[in-house]
Amino acid sequence: MSRLAKKPINIPAEVKVSVEGDTLVFKGPKGELKKTFPENIVFALEGTSLGVALKKEGKKKDPSLGSTASLIKNAIAGVSAGFEKKLEIEGVGYKAQMEGANLVLSLGFTHKVVIAPPKDISFKVEKNAIFINGIDKETVGMVSADIRSKKLPEPYKGKGIHYFGEVIRRKAGKKAVSAA
Repeated sequence: MSRLAKKPINIPAEVKVSVEGDTLVFKGPKGELKKTFPENIVFALEGTSLGVALKKEGKKKDPSLGSTASLIKNAIAGVSAGFEKKLEIEGVGYKAQMEGANLVLSLGFTHKVVIAPPKDISFKVEKNAIFINGIDKETVGMVSADIRSKKLPEPYKGKGIHYFGEVIRRKAGKKAVSAA
């Protein structure tokens, strides 16, 4: 059995959790989130703690039990505090701006790239930084990866979109090779 799943998961006072079959509904100050889990997992809601276990114990342990516990903790953190990813834009002429709720990127193409936010996701732009906020960690990560894929950082000058603090491996280029 997973070490994460052995311990009961504490639920903060501002978060309400309800069990509906194999679906858990999390309600908190940031919003509401529904997560569906495999059928062989049982949830035991007792006051301010939530237990996770398998329906039937056998020789073979289910590897999804630890993942389920981790997903529940992320959902509780999401509806209480939320998640944020920060992207940076580097390059001459590359910029991001907001048009209503949509994110508009100028990335050196002949057209502007418009990204509409999915449900429960919001964008914020400050200078050359894009902030992606939401209550679902998976969705925030997928949206930030999608934005980054519009212009990946190139290895010579580092131009493009990258995560805040991401180290881009640089190549020397032609001049360094001919000088040696």
